[in-house]
Amino acid sequence: MIDIGSRLARHKLLPFTMSESAEILKQQFSQSLGLPWTDILPASRLEELLKEEAFSYRNRIYSPIVTLWAMLYQVLSADKSLRNTVKCITTWLTAAGIQPPSSDTGAYSKARSRFPESLLQRLIPESAECLAHPLSPEHLWCGRPVKVYDGTTVLMADSAANQASYPQHGNQTAGCGFPIARLVVFFCLVTGAVASACIASWDTSEIVMSRLLYQDLEVGDVVMADQAYGSYVDLAIIQQHRADGVLRKHHARKTDFRKGNKHGIGDHQVTWHKPAQRPEHMSEQDFALIPQTLVVREVCLRLSLKGFRDQHIIVVTTLLDAQRYSAGQLTRLYGWRWPVAEVNLRHLKTTLKMEMLSAKTPDMVRKDIWVHLLGYNLLRSLMELAAPLADNARTQLSVQGARQHFNQMLALLATANRATRKRLFTHLLETMAADLLPSRPNRHEPRVVKRRPKSFPRMRQPRSALKAKLAV
Repeated sequence: MIDIGSRLARHKLLPFTMSESAEILKQQFSQSLGLPWTDILPASRLEELLKEEAFSYRNRIYSPIVTLWAMLYQVLSADKSLRNTVKCITTWLTAAGIQPPSSDTGAYSKARSRFPESLLQRLIPESAECLAHPLSPEHLWCGRPVKVYDGTTVLMADSAANQASYPQHGNQTAGCGFPIARLVVFFCLVTGAVASACIASWDTSEIVMSRLLYQDLEVGDVVMADQAYGSYVDLAIIQQHRADGVLRKHHARKTDFRKGNKHGIGDHQVTWHKPAQRPEHMSEQDFALIPQTLVVREVCLRLSLKGFRDQHIIVVTTLLDAQRYSAGQLTRLYGWRWPVAEVNLRHLKTTLKMEMLSAKTPDMVRKDIWVHLLGYNLLRSLMELAAPLADNARTQLSVQGARQHFNQMLALLATANRATRKRLFTHLLETMAADLLPSRPNRHEPRVVKRRPKSFPRMRQPRSALKAKLAV
């Protein structure tokens, strides 16, 4: 006869203190979510950053490290709800033989609100820098690190607090739209990681935000962007930080290749003069630091696409060495702008579902954005580990595939022993390296939607007014 009572007693979950449970959770997260950051951002470095932030907290199960890993788990999951994240934590503790805490989301929600936003901001450039540090010169463009930047917008929950900080579009009736935040992101060209970012309300110019981000440039960086940024002030500020710019020339500026110091057909060196009018966002002191003249190269690039006419664009750059930075090299570089800036922004908004945020306060909105950027860098770290197994074909590694494969492995990695964990992680990297995107050069798809939306009318009155009509 089987003694069911004794069996249940042997399998009874053990009570642990909150600090002990937090330590076990930290270990489980470190050996699952933290595996791509074993060398980049180890647990010891995270502890150092917390001490530098002087962030004090009581002994709770949601310690700062556990909260950080839980927030990353949340943004990488298909189900981004707080309830799903708490269920993951209670399940992992139960699997470890520990009495889990309550499944109520209140404690985790408070831990998220207490977590310092400044720490998240510091982790993003640090993770990107550590990720790019091991790259050899042959992986760089002409031996130079390149940063590509672009802007986008995200929506958030329609609360009074969000509307006050990030108001909805002025063309929309009050209560019928969503608060909008504008985001400008600097991407690393090779790794695709987010190197720096800036958040503001939608009515703030992308150009103003990007000029604030120039202070994060490193000596020797090359900056690339579209024609919205190809102005005298942008190139001058970039040079002040001992970096160089490759920007598509603004359409309002005229070009005459018959003048200047010629380097070849459609390639000359000219002198630009400082604009007389100071930009409104710049102080008189900052504007006075900009030099009166600037020597730049204007280069006409021919972008070829099979089945279409060649497109000619003009870029302006402070890279004056026409031998080292030839027109062909600049054409090759600018051809990467779209897949790096536009496609990576699509990964953030569509793959990681950052387009609509559920946070109801501006502080949590910003934290959600920073954690999404950090989670994206985590996936890029995983892809960098898989790149050597795929002959360094980074552009063919799938961000969505990395997220899916990683999520399938997390529960096993969290509770496995060291040997099994090593075998599982090796299998994960091999699977990612084998699951390459198909080569589709010059792919062109129509921007249309086949699936018809449901025929509900647009909201043109606040929800409260519409509900009052239904109650009549």
